[in-house]
Amino acid sequence: MPVKPLVLVVLLAAGCSGSAPAPPFTATLTTPTDIVLSWPDDGAGHRVEYANAPAGPWTTLRFLPAHATSYHHPDLIPETPFYYREQPFTGPVSTEVHTMVSGDTVTFTWADRSPDEAGFLLEIRRPGAPDYDPVEVTDPNVTTCVLSLLPGEEKSAYRLRALHYGPLSPVVHQTTGKETP
Repeated sequence: MPVKPLVLVVLLAAGCSGSAPAPPFTATLTTPTDIVLSWPDDGAGHRVEYANAPAGPWTTLRFLPAHATSYHHPDLIPETPFYYREQPFTGPVSTEVHTMVSGDTVTFTWADRSPDEAGFLLEIRRPGAPDYDPVEVTDPNVTTCVLSLLPGEEKSAYRLRALHYGPLSPVVHQTTGKETP
């Protein structure tokens, strides 16, 4: 009696969905002194940080609004290592924010109803802009913030959210090149 060969089929759970995994957080050197950071759209806002050593200290470059998927870090010091990480953030929008305008400043006050926030994020939608942009971040349990208005921001809309961070991305690294004459 002939022996039939045994065929073993292995299905990987990640490959069964029919879609490719999201691309990771990346840092691309686009000129000798410019780096572009990219990450997948997860619907959250993102805090982007950098350091010149793998363990830090870390400096926040920018808080980016929801659905932003890249950040351009321009005009860097030539032949210098840059390490980056990003962290998603979310938080409910508060409708209970009080404002007081005095000259070219706006004072915002609110009640802290979130027992576990990492801080509060004030966002601005400038006249004609389609979306809100992060403009100020407070420490936890802070209930007031003063913002100086720039020209053209007098009729802006504002909103505040209790800030909650997601997990930090893996650290990515690029070393800038030689400056071109």
